Amino acid sequence: MIFSKAALVSLLVASSNAFVVNQPSQASRIVLHEASGLDIGSSMAADIRKQLNYTPGGANTEIAKRYGHLVGAKIKTVGEAFADFTKDLGYTVNPLYKNMVTDLVGTTHLISVNARFKRDPVWSLGLITVMELLLKNYPEQEVSAKIISSLIKSVGMNEGEIRNEAEVMKAWAQGKTKEQVEAALMGEGDGPLAAVAKGVKGDKYWMYSRYFGIGLIKIMDMVGMDQDKDEAYNVMEDWMSKKLGVSHLTACNDSDLYFKSKEKLDMMETMMKEIEIREKKRLAERLEEKAEAALRAAEKEVKMQKEIEEEASKNREKANA
Repeated sequence: MIFSKAALVSLLVASSNAFVVNQPSQASRIVLHEASGLDIGSSMAADIRKQLNYTPGGANTEIAKRYGHLVGAKIKTVGEAFADFTKDLGYTVNPLYKNMVTDLVGTTHLISVNARFKRDPVWSLGLITVMELLLKNYPEQEVSAKIISSLIKSVGMNEGEIRNEAEVMKAWAQGKTKEQVEAALMGEGDGPLAAVAKGVKGDKYWMYSRYFGIGLIKIMDMVGMDQDKDEAYNVMEDWMSKKLGVSHLTACNDSDLYFKSKEKLDMMETMMKEIEIREKKRLAERLEEKAEAALRAAEKEVKMQKEIEEEASKNREKANA
């Protein structure tokens, strides 16, 4: 039997109540029996539902009032999002990048369809930062740009809007100090970061996601802070828990993951440059060898031509004699 999200919540509440009292209520037993697939009779189940008077999203709670209108909404699956991405891209993703791109599409889609998700300039800055970092060494840069566009489109967003939000945040952070950023994270001032901070502080259901954390790391970089994994961890902990007043654990883990990935990518870039330098050196050596061979061939041709002319001259002298 397939349950809706609301039914699963009801099941969870009924199950948790069973730990509070000695015996589960009749309603709890009915729900549990339904979950186990046992046939309890349709009329009895209908009577129980009627007594419970349960309506999905209709509870008298703040979270139900806020998100109740989403009951029954058609949510695109990860598979559908990836199908849309592939169709819009129109290219085959390089095999070295395929797993990474697949993960990016899935992760971004799951973030965007969460009812609690709210996009902001910090999140947009983090998204663009991650995409450009991971794809900066992609073999075909025109395909790289198209991957970013198709990914954003596949999750129902507009690339122009996201890039504009990212640029607004970058423009604000340019020339700022750490102290000014931290003041904005406390909600002081009227800049874009202060507006984001006020939104976070004023919403107890605000949802953190990975790109928000990466956006903060990008801001750290722009204000001249050392891009060191341990230093960034401490700053992230302070900014999330003390300045924004939310949990820092996931953000700090994402910070560590970002710097580990960046370190590997930097190492890969260094190796690629070394390989490129070696290839150019080998190409130069081959060209030099070809040039020397061509010069030797030309000298040999000149020498042969000279010998032919000398031989012809001797033959003419003999003929005249």
